[in-house]
Amino acid sequence: MDYQRMDNVCKEEVYKSLFLEHAEHLRNFITYKSGDIELARDLVQEAFVKMWQNCKKVKPTKAKSYLFTIANNLFLNTVQREKVKLKFETSKSHTHDIKSPQYLMEEEEFRVRLEQAISALPEDLRIVFLMNRIDKKKYREIAELLNISTKAVEKRMSKALLALRKIHKNV
Repeated sequence: MDYQRMDNVCKEEVYKSLFLEHAEHLRNFITYKSGDIELARDLVQEAFVKMWQNCKKVKPTKAKSYLFTIANNLFLNTVQREKVKLKFETSKSHTHDIKSPQYLMEEEEFRVRLEQAISALPEDLRIVFLMNRIDKKKYREIAELLNISTKAVEKRMSKALLALRKIHKNV
Protein backbone atom coordinates (compact mmCIF):
# COMPACT_ATOMS: atom_id res chain seq x y z
CA MET A 1 0.00 0.00 0.00
CA ASP A 2 1.32 3.47 -0.88
CA TYR A 3 1.41 5.38 2.41
CA GLN A 4 3.08 8.50 1.02
CA ARG A 5 -0.16 10.23 0.06
CA MET A 6 -2.05 9.53 3.29
CA ASP A 7 -2.23 11.94 6.21
CA ASN A 8 -3.07 9.45 8.96
CA VAL A 9 -3.94 5.84 9.75
CA CYS A 10 -7.64 6.41 10.49
CA LYS A 11 -8.85 4.52 7.43
CA GLU A 12 -9.68 0.94 8.27
CA GLU A 13 -7.86 -0.53 5.25
CA VAL A 14 -4.68 1.41 6.12
CA TYR A 15 -4.87 0.33 9.74
CA LYS A 16 -5.49 -3.30 8.76
CA SER A 17 -2.59 -3.20 6.30
CA LEU A 18 -0.28 -1.84 9.01
CA PHE A 19 -1.44 -4.54 11.40
CA LEU A 20 -0.72 -7.30 8.89
CA GLU A 21 2.64 -5.76 8.06
CA HIS A 22 3.96 -5.11 11.58
CA ALA A 23 2.12 -7.19 14.21
CA GLU A 24 4.29 -10.29 13.96
CA HIS A 25 7.57 -8.34 14.06
CA LEU A 26 6.33 -6.30 16.98
CA ARG A 27 5.25 -9.43 18.86
CA ASN A 28 8.67 -11.01 18.27
CA PHE A 29 10.43 -7.86 19.47
CA ILE A 30 8.50 -7.85 22.75
CA THR A 31 8.81 -11.62 23.16
CA TYR A 32 12.59 -11.33 22.87
CA LYS A 33 12.64 -8.59 25.48
CA SER A 34 10.23 -10.24 27.90
CA GLY A 35 10.47 -13.95 27.24
CA ASP A 36 6.69 -14.11 27.56
CA ILE A 37 4.71 -14.61 24.35
CA GLU A 38 1.34 -13.97 26.04
CA LEU A 39 2.56 -10.66 27.43
CA ALA A 40 3.94 -9.82 23.99
CA ARG A 41 0.58 -10.52 22.36
CA ASP A 42 -1.21 -8.35 24.89
CA LEU A 43 1.24 -5.48 24.46
CA VAL A 44 1.03 -5.65 20.66
CA GLN A 45 -2.74 -5.50 20.88
CA GLU A 46 -2.52 -2.57 23.28
CA ALA A 47 -0.03 -0.75 21.01
CA PHE A 48 -2.40 -1.08 18.05
CA VAL A 49 -5.32 0.14 20.18
CA LYS A 50 -3.29 3.21 21.18
CA MET A 51 -2.42 3.82 17.55
CA TRP A 52 -6.12 3.65 16.64
CA GLN A 53 -7.00 6.02 19.48
CA ASN A 54 -4.42 8.49 18.13
CA CYS A 55 -4.91 7.66 14.46
CA LYS A 56 -5.29 11.29 13.37
CA LYS A 57 -1.83 12.09 14.76
CA VAL A 58 -0.03 9.10 13.23
CA LYS A 59 1.21 9.25 9.66
CA PRO A 60 1.32 5.85 7.93
CA THR A 61 5.00 6.34 7.07
CA LYS A 62 5.76 6.76 10.81
CA ALA A 63 3.42 4.03 12.05
CA LYS A 64 6.09 1.35 12.47
CA SER A 65 8.25 3.60 14.61
CA TYR A 66 5.22 4.72 16.59
CA LEU A 67 4.13 1.11 17.25
CA PHE A 68 7.58 -0.06 18.35
CA THR A 69 7.98 2.96 20.65
CA ILE A 70 4.55 2.45 22.21
CA ALA A 71 5.09 -1.30 22.65
CA ASN A 72 8.52 -0.76 24.20
CA ASN A 73 7.10 1.83 26.62
CA LEU A 74 4.27 -0.53 27.54
CA PHE A 75 6.83 -3.27 28.18
CA LEU A 76 8.94 -0.97 30.37
CA ASN A 77 5.83 0.03 32.33
CA THR A 78 5.02 -3.66 32.83
CA VAL A 79 8.55 -4.35 34.08
CA GLN A 80 8.29 -1.42 36.48
CA ARG A 81 4.96 -2.69 37.83
CA GLU A 82 6.49 -6.15 38.31
CA LYS A 83 9.41 -4.62 40.21
CA VAL A 84 6.99 -2.83 42.52
CA LYS A 85 4.98 -6.02 42.99
CA LEU A 86 8.15 -8.04 43.68
CA LYS A 87 9.37 -5.38 46.11
CA PHE A 88 6.05 -5.49 47.95
CA GLU A 89 6.04 -9.30 48.10
CA THR A 90 9.65 -9.33 49.28
CA SER A 91 9.02 -6.74 51.97
CA LYS A 92 5.82 -8.52 52.98
CA SER A 93 7.65 -11.82 53.50
CA HIS A 94 10.31 -10.12 55.63
CA THR A 95 7.88 -8.49 58.03
CA HIS A 96 7.80 -11.62 60.19
CA ASP A 97 11.53 -11.39 60.92
CA ILE A 98 12.65 -9.12 63.72
CA LYS A 99 15.70 -7.22 62.54
CA SER A 100 17.59 -4.28 63.91
CA PRO A 101 16.87 -0.86 62.37
CA GLN A 102 20.50 -0.64 61.23
CA TYR A 103 20.25 -3.99 59.44
CA LEU A 104 17.00 -2.93 57.77
CA MET A 105 18.57 0.36 56.65
CA GLU A 106 21.64 -1.41 55.24
CA GLU A 107 19.46 -3.98 53.53
CA GLU A 108 17.36 -1.22 51.91
CA GLU A 109 20.49 0.66 50.80
CA PHE A 110 21.87 -2.53 49.26
CA ARG A 111 18.59 -3.23 47.47
CA VAL A 112 18.51 0.30 46.05
CA ARG A 113 22.14 0.04 44.88
CA LEU A 114 21.44 -3.35 43.33
CA GLU A 115 18.38 -2.05 41.45
CA GLN A 116 20.39 0.94 40.23
CA ALA A 117 23.25 -1.31 39.16
CA ILE A 118 20.90 -3.61 37.25
CA SER A 119 19.25 -0.59 35.62
CA ALA A 120 22.68 0.72 34.61
CA LEU A 121 23.56 -2.48 32.75
CA PRO A 122 23.38 -2.30 28.94
CA GLU A 123 20.03 -3.60 27.72
CA ASP A 124 21.39 -6.85 26.24
CA LEU A 125 23.15 -7.75 29.51
CA ARG A 126 20.20 -6.65 31.67
CA ILE A 127 17.72 -8.75 29.67
CA VAL A 128 19.84 -11.90 29.98
CA PHE A 129 20.53 -11.27 33.68
CA LEU A 130 16.87 -10.69 34.57
CA MET A 131 15.61 -13.59 32.47
CA ASN A 132 18.05 -15.89 34.26
CA ARG A 133 17.87 -14.56 37.80
CA ILE A 134 14.27 -13.34 38.00
CA ASP A 135 12.44 -15.53 35.46
CA LYS A 136 14.66 -18.54 36.34
CA LYS A 137 15.19 -19.35 32.66
CA LYS A 138 18.05 -21.57 31.63
CA TYR A 139 20.70 -20.25 29.24
CA ARG A 140 19.34 -22.49 26.47
CA GLU A 141 15.83 -21.05 26.89
CA ILE A 142 17.17 -17.49 26.89
CA ALA A 143 19.18 -18.21 23.75
CA GLU A 144 16.06 -19.48 21.97
CA LEU A 145 13.96 -16.50 23.07
CA LEU A 146 16.56 -13.92 22.07
CA ASN A 147 17.56 -15.80 18.94
CA ILE A 148 21.24 -15.92 19.93
CA SER A 149 23.64 -18.73 20.77
CA THR A 150 23.96 -20.25 24.22
CA LYS A 151 27.59 -19.07 24.24
CA ALA A 152 26.39 -15.50 23.65
CA VAL A 153 24.03 -15.84 26.62
CA GLU A 154 26.90 -17.15 28.77
CA LYS A 155 29.12 -14.25 27.72
CA ARG A 156 26.41 -11.66 28.40
CA MET A 157 25.67 -13.18 31.79
CA SER A 158 29.36 -13.19 32.66
CA LYS A 159 29.70 -9.53 31.65
CA ALA A 160 26.59 -8.61 33.67
CA LEU A 161 27.92 -10.35 36.78
CA LEU A 162 31.32 -8.71 36.40
CA ALA A 163 29.72 -5.28 36.05
CA LEU A 164 27.55 -5.87 39.12
CA ARG A 165 30.57 -7.05 41.15
CA LYS A 166 32.52 -3.93 40.17
CA ILE A 167 29.68 -1.70 41.28
CA HIS A 168 29.34 -3.66 44.54
CA LYS A 169 33.09 -3.34 45.30
CA ASN A 170 33.03 0.42 44.65
CA VAL A 171 30.32 0.97 47.24
